[in-house]
Amino acid sequence: MRSLTEKYRPARLADVIGQAGAVKRIECVAKRGLGGRCVWISGKSGTGKTTIARILARMVADDPWIYEQDADALTAERLRDVEHEMWTYGAGSKSGKVYIWNEAHGLNKHAVRRLLVLTEPLPDHVSMIFTTTNEGQDKLFDDCIDAHPLLSRCTCLSLTNQGLAKAVAPRLKEIAGIEGLDGRPVGEYVKLMAACKNNVRFALNEIEAGAMKGTSC
Repeated sequence: MRSLTEKYRPARLADVIGQAGAVKRIECVAKRGLGGRCVWISGKSGTGKTTIARILARMVADDPWIYEQDADALTAERLRDVEHEMWTYGAGSKSGKVYIWNEAHGLNKHAVRRLLVLTEPLPDHVSMIFTTTNEGQDKLFDDCIDAHPLLSRCTCLSLTNQGLAKAVAPRLKEIAGIEGLDGRPVGEYVKLMAACKNNVRFALNEIEAGAMKGTSC
């Protein structure tokens, strides 16, 4: 059985809650096309980085042509493969290819240097999306890797956790109700989000464990 996090992960920008600024920025860029672009998504854990990355990816490519990998596993060999792969089109209705590199603060200096070459420029049918935590983005610079040239090639999206608890609480209550896990007023879901440090994934895991039923499972 899928976790609540995966079962209720937003599949459209219209379903993303609490990130109005980032969504508006994406919509502006999308009007000019997402192909041939790099996107850098930063934010605290559980604010929706991977969710938004996957939504963006599906605007460009069909699922078989979306590649997702942790950045610290991005070897020289893998980058050579990417260099060859990205010049061919993906099959399917969208014909694009997307590479999602999660935890981008784990990029080593050799990977950063190679990515500078690969992204200047990207083919029009290819997008690269990087996700990282706020802390991780700072760490990237602390490690003496000059990431500014890479960031300058990206459309940067900064996700917020400010006001997220109140924005997300009604949806959490709705999900809990659908799953038979609800027994608390919406204000208790705001408190749950605060206790989970505004991490939506953490809050959903707590709901799944029966935290909002009021009685034991």
